[in-house]
Amino acid sequence: MSGAEGHAGVPDAALAQAAFISAGTGIYLTDRAGWITAANPRAAALLDRPVTTLLGADAHDLLHRGADGDLIPRSTCEITGVLETGRHTCGERTTFLRGDGGLLPVAWSAAPIRRGEHVLGAVVVFSDITEHVNVRRRQADQLTALEDFTARLTLAGEITSVLTQTLEVDEALQRLGRLLVPRLADWAVVDLHADHNEVDRVVVVPPPGETPNSPVSVPSIGLPVVSLLARVLNRGETVVLGPDEMAGEEKTGLAADQRELFAGRSATSLIATPLRTPRQVLGALTVARTDPGRPFDATDVTLVTDIGRRAGLAVDNARLFGQQRDVAETMQRHLLAPLPKVDHLQMAARYLPAPVGSQVGGDWYDAFLLPDGVTALVIGDVVGHDLKAAAEMAQLRSMLRALAWDRRESPSLVIGRLDQALSAVTDVSMATMILARIEGPEGGPWSLHWSASGHPPPLLVTPDGRARFLEQTQDPLLGLRLGPETPRHDSVESLPGGSTLVLYTDGLVEDPASDLGAGLAHLRQQAAAVAHHPLEVFCDEILRRRSFETTDDIALLAVRLPARDRGA
Repeated sequence: MSGAEGHAGVPDAALAQAAFISAGTGIYLTDRAGWITAANPRAAALLDRPVTTLLGADAHDLLHRGADGDLIPRSTCEITGVLETGRHTCGERTTFLRGDGGLLPVAWSAAPIRRGEHVLGAVVVFSDITEHVNVRRRQADQLTALEDFTARLTLAGEITSVLTQTLEVDEALQRLGRLLVPRLADWAVVDLHADHNEVDRVVVVPPPGETPNSPVSVPSIGLPVVSLLARVLNRGETVVLGPDEMAGEEKTGLAADQRELFAGRSATSLIATPLRTPRQVLGALTVARTDPGRPFDATDVTLVTDIGRRAGLAVDNARLFGQQRDVAETMQRHLLAPLPKVDHLQMAARYLPAPVGSQVGGDWYDAFLLPDGVTALVIGDVVGHDLKAAAEMAQLRSMLRALAWDRRESPSLVIGRLDQALSAVTDVSMATMILARIEGPEGGPWSLHWSASGHPPPLLVTPDGRARFLEQTQDPLLGLRLGPETPRHDSVESLPGGSTLVLYTDGLVEDPASDLGAGLAHLRQQAAAVAHHPLEVFCDEILRRRSFETTDDIALLAVRLPARDRGA
């Protein structure tokens, strides 16, 4: 038997005492009542308490704390519970109160000290897991930072998307506000420079559930030069106000309307940043939070400043588009000439711009009287629906009028001469067209003499509600440079009294989600159904009853003959 063991094989008391004193983990023993009866030096060092102050103290009252530093109720304390249950237990983390008032995160194990069936006390072994907790905390902070960065990146991407989805300024800014609240802020306001030295408050997005106020006009004259709005609009500064500055808002130079707005919504932290372009400041974006414990930080300031820059560029682009649209609308009014007044013919026309791009395009209609007294009708489509297409259409329209007036000849010959001149004296690349003549004396009978070049066929609707397409011939579109030897063809069709002739561009029948045949069939059916309507109403109904939303512009020209031949 070794000298380190007694007669019963139990470790020598001196050896046990040495192990207790030199252990690298904290150890303390309690009696049955939970009073500390022994503690090793490592326990004293970890707890920042001399062993003498530990001995005789109630371990629970002295040490056992929750993560918030409050005393754990004795009834729920797992360590103290060992004395009641008599079972070994352990925990990955709890908190002990140190002598200096600090909290020590520990991993622990507690086991009962028994004599037979009786629990005499408990032994508690614990180790400092501060570094482990710090590592976990750093990992959690890194994960939170990554999630926050990802959320901000996602928000910035979504903002760019919504700002580029519409060219209407107010709609774009309303969408921006709805993205910012409540994801970044509790409410948001957008002010824009207006005419006459005023500022228009175009967006007020309140917290969810609250009804937004109507936009108002905020006079900028008289704003103190140090006021929040003046600093943003006039100096281009990004201004940040925290809880302290918001509490002393009189000293921050807030204008009266701003004080009322901020106070009414309990703002405790805000960022105001300019909506700017490289050339100018267009307005201001103000976002605010109402929770004093969650003020904006430097990262928020960077993000909001970037959002202001993006919004400023979007507003600038939308305004430039609006100016271009105004120019385009003016062009449209001048390019689509009024229809001539012909005693025996009713004529009506419509033009619908493409839903995207400029408000005019390459589609056009025209009608004019020729030297021989015949009424000429034109429907055409230059590739594109923007200002360039409109300018090319104007070239083509003017040339066609001149060629048709120059000499009396069939529509196919006029179109042939136009096609040969197209590449030489215009910028038009390709176009489709129908040139038609309504021939016959004023009292009838009448006929349609036309030539079609790559264009959808005319539609003839009779008073009894029958409708059919005139598809006798179809020549290649203009601009293919086929040479003067390529023949073009004419067609002739009798026009019954009271009938309606419909010329149109492909935007009326070409559904992007379907085939051209389905669009033509739908037009024929709807035209037959409204044949009895007055001509102006007829045209409106044709457009209203479209079965799809077109992505192209539409030109429509309708001509109605007298109800019966006057010579009959």
